[in-house]
Amino acid sequence: MTSPRAASPQVVVAGHICLDIIPVLTAVPDLRPGSLVEAGPAALSTGGPVGNVGLALHRLGVPVRLMGKIGDDVFGRALLGVLRDHGPNLADGMIVTPGETTSYSVVFNPPGVDRTFLHCPGANHTFGAADIPFDRLGGTRILHFGYPPVMRRFYSDGGAELHGLLSKVRERGLVTSLDVCQPDPHSEAGRVDWAGLLARALPAVDVFAPSFDELCYMMLGPNARVRLDLGQLRALADRVLAMGPVIVALKLGDQGLYVRTSGEHARLERLCDTLALDPVIWRDREVLAPCFRAARIAGTTGSGDCTIAGLLAALLRGEDPVRLATSATAVGACSVEAPDATGGVPRWPDVAARLAAGWSRLSVSPELTAIGTWQHDAHGTLFVPIIPERS
Repeated sequence: MTSPRAASPQVVVAGHICLDIIPVLTAVPDLRPGSLVEAGPAALSTGGPVGNVGLALHRLGVPVRLMGKIGDDVFGRALLGVLRDHGPNLADGMIVTPGETTSYSVVFNPPGVDRTFLHCPGANHTFGAADIPFDRLGGTRILHFGYPPVMRRFYSDGGAELHGLLSKVRERGLVTSLDVCQPDPHSEAGRVDWAGLLARALPAVDVFAPSFDELCYMMLGPNARVRLDLGQLRALADRVLAMGPVIVALKLGDQGLYVRTSGEHARLERLCDTLALDPVIWRDREVLAPCFRAARIAGTTGSGDCTIAGLLAALLRGEDPVRLATSATAVGACSVEAPDATGGVPRWPDVAARLAAGWSRLSVSPELTAIGTWQHDAHGTLFVPIIPERS
């Protein structure tokens, strides 16, 4: 694939990166002590948002810079090789630290069953705000940071370092985007006050894109049992918007993507000015985008990250909230057609051609459509119409 990096990076993707080891499994493995489970060949790919969001943006044609921290070990060299296979300059922003362990995940992804991870955080735990070269952000429009729950310095001390990093980025005129992951409840990160951490960090975030399950875990606690319906989505999105973000995008798994935007004037104007968007069509919007029907499901690893890549690319193209949600879910659907995270993501014109050809979508639960008055766009995305402001 031709590299799009001749242009200055439009997006910096920073934060967690790991090497994903994905063995081919034909059935659910029996992992009883002493057992041996035969597997097929293993794919090696990037994992985490730096690799997944970054490479998906690159494949879509968006100039991107990747900033993650790895060790000088065998896994680190393999990870740099995977990045360079996608583009000769994609590894240039990586921090290689002698003596550190490169993060890795073993991904169990048997057919018909949700994936399971064995994960080693490695060098991600020592990555901090000082590792970001702020003097190299000139010309960049968006910084996306991902997965503080598996990066010790960013979840310690109530998220002070995360808030500091995002605040410095916003002071330089960039749009900030944040994604999280669900921590191991038995780990150090599992004991963090995540609701308090988000309250501290989100005033410095413009775009927040967690999954519904991750947000429930962080806002309501690890034992919360929350039914996925429109009322719950609206309640959670409104709580998050009140903390500061302009756009909340909640990933709903096979139910699609829910997007809610702020009506707060000053923050909306700043984001729209930075990205040349029309604030009238972005103010106080609500959109539900069902999943597109994949040609085949080879693996779901990284589909949420690729959905975020589609969302960020749509922002850079100046799309409105309805088209943005359509584009994001389309890229996410492409990603599941390959066993690794990003191999199924094509150039954006190819995604657009599938949309123009009438790409079919999956149905969504009635609980997501029963409240309110939805309209449908030409691609089947649901949205609440703009309510004209009173003069």
